[in-house]
Amino acid sequence: MRKTVAPSGEDDTATIQRAIDEVSKLPLVNGVRGAVLLQTGHFHCSTTLWLDADGIVLRGSGNDGEGTILEMTGDPHLAIRVGNKSAVQTVGASVRVSDSYVPSGSQSLTVSDASKFAVGDRVQIIRPVTPEWVRFMGMDAMVRNGKKETWVSGDIKTERTVAAIAGGKLIFDVPLTDSYDAKYLGPDGASVIKVEDTGQITNVGVEHLEVVAPARKIMLSDKSFNGMQLNGIVDGWVRDVQFVDTTQAVSVGNDARRITVEDVKVKQSVAIEGSAKPADFSLNGTQLLVDRCSATGDSVFYIATGPAMQGPNVVLNCVFHGNGHIQPHQRWSTGILIDSCQVPEGGIDLMNRGEMGSGHGWTMGWAVAWNNLAKSYVIQMPPGAANWAIGNRGDQLLGNMKTYGPGPQLPPLPHGIIESQGTPVVPSSLYLQQLKDRLGEQALRNIGYDVPK
Repeated sequence: MRKTVAPSGEDDTATIQRAIDEVSKLPLVNGVRGAVLLQTGHFHCSTTLWLDADGIVLRGSGNDGEGTILEMTGDPHLAIRVGNKSAVQTVGASVRVSDSYVPSGSQSLTVSDASKFAVGDRVQIIRPVTPEWVRFMGMDAMVRNGKKETWVSGDIKTERTVAAIAGGKLIFDVPLTDSYDAKYLGPDGASVIKVEDTGQITNVGVEHLEVVAPARKIMLSDKSFNGMQLNGIVDGWVRDVQFVDTTQAVSVGNDARRITVEDVKVKQSVAIEGSAKPADFSLNGTQLLVDRCSATGDSVFYIATGPAMQGPNVVLNCVFHGNGHIQPHQRWSTGILIDSCQVPEGGIDLMNRGEMGSGHGWTMGWAVAWNNLAKSYVIQMPPGAANWAIGNRGDQLLGNMKTYGPGPQLPPLPHGIIESQGTPVVPSSLYLQQLKDRLGEQALRNIGYDVPK
């Protein structure tokens, strides 16, 4: 502990921020600078608190209503920003992927010149979005209100670290969550390029406190009180935090990696108005774990993803109550596991949203819903990919690709791969079993789980 702050009864934003800034200037010792401890009581915060240095923790004294409460005041704003402005810089020229097909789940691929890389390099794997692929996915003719919609454009990129090199093959630290089929990737195909990050921070977290916003009846387009954003972070966490009446609770940016969101509770007393819905947990980075979290509220996405989110990401043992959904939201994200979660009044959807929004289309591929309980599921099969539903309880529904305007709706899309519907399977948790297989029983204990006998 390096700084302790007590509530003043007035606006505490500047005092807390000053303590954070002072700890941020301390030297790093084994990757840690220190923590700012907020004592028990009500803190009033009218602007955003910002953690933007390595090795610092914002720690409260509990989130049970008797601990640390950050009460949001003033104009609508974000309560806590964690991370820094980061930028990816490429190093050298890209190298073409020479495989004709790289399957989802592969931990390696072959390049035309592996001598350009070394073990330990951070690289981007770049998948070009081509008209051939968009047409193959059935996403080339979406129109809403007379205007053409663009599903995905540019490149889809994901980062990995080179763990080993064998001949022309790059072996990565983490498996790839999308497939790479050369016949849909244009004349240049997929490629790999070395990258460096500037501005990213590491070893930073927020824990043991409550954030309370004014309850307001608003539309999603209105200015809002939001909980926390994490951007430009590697190895960070949010745990034992409660958000009350924030329009959006936790948003993880696409430049974040290895983030754990554990035992975070979200409570909404007033539902959003209009058709656009907020997300309690917005997952846009990679290697994210949302573990033993909960939310209560209506007209909400409990878990959502943004465009071109590349996992692997996991939502584990979470409980969500109300008329809401776990639903990857737009534009082809891949590699999410929904494991042992409960949405008894809502749904879990791995689906084609078609012309909804601005042309969200196929939202998710190469995803698994495992041993969940929900009122309903819409699990669909994308072209050239798959989604699985295994051991789930609840109604498996057919759904079509949503269109607008005159004319009949399109026919229902085919189910994904549905197995053991209505009957949970063994192991009870796919994630925990894989974690045990990969790192041993102590890995389960390290994250607070008992080892099954």
